[in-house]
This record gives sequence, structure tokens and C-alpha cells, in this order.
Amino acid sequence: MKQFSTILKYELKNYFQKKMFIGITLFLVLLIAVLMFSPQFFQMLSIDDTESNEGKPVMLVIADTSKNADIIQKSFAEAFTNYDVHISEKNLDKIKNQITSDKAECAFVLNSLTSYDYYVNNLSLYDTNTQIADEALQNIYRMDEMKKNGIPMESVQKIFDTGIEHNTTSLGKNQEQNFFYTYIMIFSLYIVIILYGQMVATNVATEKSSRAMELLITSAKPVSMMFGKIIASCLAGLIQLVAVFGSAFLFYNVNKTYWKGNQIIESIFNMPLELLIYMIIFFILGFFVYAFLYGAIGSTVSKLEDINTSVMPLTFLFIFAFFVVIYSMSNGSVDNALMTICSYVPFTSPMAMFTRIAMSTVPIYEIVISIVILIVSVIGIGVISAKIYRVGVLLYGTAPKISSLLKTIKKA
Repeated sequence: MKQFSTILKYELKNYFQKKMFIGITLFLVLLIAVLMFSPQFFQMLSIDDTESNEGKPVMLVIADTSKNADIIQKSFAEAFTNYDVHISEKNLDKIKNQITSDKAECAFVLNSLTSYDYYVNNLSLYDTNTQIADEALQNIYRMDEMKKNGIPMESVQKIFDTGIEHNTTSLGKNQEQNFFYTYIMIFSLYIVIILYGQMVATNVATEKSSRAMELLITSAKPVSMMFGKIIASCLAGLIQLVAVFGSAFLFYNVNKTYWKGNQIIESIFNMPLELLIYMIIFFILGFFVYAFLYGAIGSTVSKLEDINTSVMPLTFLFIFAFFVVIYSMSNGSVDNALMTICSYVPFTSPMAMFTRIAMSTVPIYEIVISIVILIVSVIGIGVISAKIYRVGVLLYGTAPKISSLLKTIKKA
């Protein structure tokens, strides 16, 4: 136990002395601060803009028929609240000149109530003006046809103003509400395992290449060394995540009034306590499973250049699990057969089971089974990895092949 605590303190000290670790943490905290304070900043800019700006961008509408000009003006003004809508009688060339000279942002030239030409200088990727205009003109056309068929204008207006009311009651989980913080957890786990897993493997290979490992392995038990390194990297990752997400939570509460009405942000910071506990459990257990394997593989490598090649199969396995979860989330089918199987496989269950818990209704016994399998797997993989570690760090000059790795496991 004394050896374990000594190694744990030493490894943690190394993490906190690294400029890269401190720099990335401070950068992420600063980035979160900028994002969380951005609504307040943009609101200040919008106040200045309203005082100095000339007004809304101009939208021109050219209508052939004067009998519907008033209705068209009113409908377009109601549909395009961000524009100053004008009915124009200018010819097309003058309209084009106004658009290219930035006197008007866009123009609709109506050939009839069912046909028009849309003119804009630079067509934005997110320009939805034509969809809005289609709906507005469709309503005008229907109203006009109803009037022609003798339906009173009051009845026509009542028909179009009548809305549909509905109530939605979710008896299980709301996938739309839970999607964003589930995605953030999955992505955070992905980044931390890839980053710290590679770091563990690199540290082990570096110690081995310096020949310091020969002295260390004779003065400390391999289990203590392996568990000390892995738990230290896990604690470093958790501390970094707590710093980032803790600062995000703090900055959100400071700017809570400015984020009011933003369903995405509000859903992220209103995660239920039950889900937060599950997230921590699966996060830690999933990290241990991969970190032990990264450490074991790193011990079998003789050169730092061989690290990426050696850990590639393990990395691909984790990437596969990540994409299975993301694909299922995007399709809204988190309870499909593949996800259900992945919920019990220790290499995929940290992401798959948590996603199912967050976005579906999972029986408690399935959750317990998944967690028990993960705990047993962590202990088993940890012990086996420690034995591989003891044999692997003393192997020099051998190529990091799967066959040699299997022989090492058998020997251990």
C-alpha cells in the first residue's frame, strides 16, 4: 500500500508539473468563459447597434397585381419580421442595382401568387427566405381562391388563424432534452481515454527506453506500479474535467438570465442527479478498462516510435464503440440490438449503457449487470495488465506483434 501511494503521488505530481496539462486546462476554462459570457457581450453590442444602425435590412417585393398588393405587403411584413418590407414598382434592372449596391438586401418579383423570382446578392448557406415566402404566398393564394368561391373574408381569416393545440406526455425519457448532455459525456469520455490512454502508454514506454524500469520493477510490485500510474492518470483527467465543467457551471449560473429560453444550454446544465452519478460510474470504469490495456501494451514496446502502431487495434475498437453510439443517438434508436449487446461488453458498455440510460428506459437489473461486468472486467484486466507489465518492461528489441503479446500473456 505504501508503494502504491508513493507511486500515485509521484505520477500526480508529474501531471500537475506539466506545462501542457496546465495550459490546456486554462485554455479550456477560458474558452468556456468566453462562450458562457457571449450572450451578455452580444446583447451589449446589439444595444450599440440599435443606437447607431439605420434600421432593418430592406426587402423589396414587386407585384404585378395591384388588387393583392396590400395583402402581400401585410403578409410579407408579418412573415419577415427582421426586414423592412416595401412594395416596389421599379423595373428589374433598378431592383438589381439596389441589391448589388447594398441599398436592399433581397427582392421578390412576383409573376403571380404561385410563381416568383428571388434576387439576392450573395446567397447565404442558411438563407430560408424562399421557404418563408412560399408559405406566405400559399396562404394568400388560398384566401384569394376562397373569396372567388364566395366564402366571406371573415370566415377565410378565421380558418387560417385557427391553430392546432396539442400536449405531449413522455412516460419515459425525453430524447430531445437529454441528447446534448449525453453527447457531451460520450465525447468527453472519448477525448479523455484517447488522450490519457496514449499518455499512459507513452510514459511506460519512455521509462522502459531509459532503462530506469529495470530498477523500478525490482523495488516495487508491478500491481502497485500499474495501478498507481492508471489511477493517477484517471484522477488527473477527472480533475481537469471538474475544472472545465465546474467553471462552465459557475459561469452559466452567473449568466443564467441571458441563457433563458435556450433549450440546449438549459438541458445541459439541468442534468438530473441520477444521471450524473451514472455518468461518473461509467466514466471511471470505462477509463480504467482502456487505461490498463494502454499501459500493458506500452510495456511491450521497445521504441517510442512503435507506440501508435501497437495501440492502433485498441484505439480502433474504442472508435468503433464511439461511432455505434453516435449513430444510434442520431437515429433515435438507442435500444437497437447492437446497442443492447454493446451494453454488456466491457469495451463498449461505458458509452452504450449510459446512452441507453439517458435516452431510454432501461430496467434496473440490466444496469446492475452491466456495472458488475465492468467492475469484474476492470479487476481482471488490471491484474492481467500488471503481469504483462512486469514481463513486458524487461523485454527489449522485440517487435510489438500480436503473437508476442499473446505469448507474454501466457507467460504471465
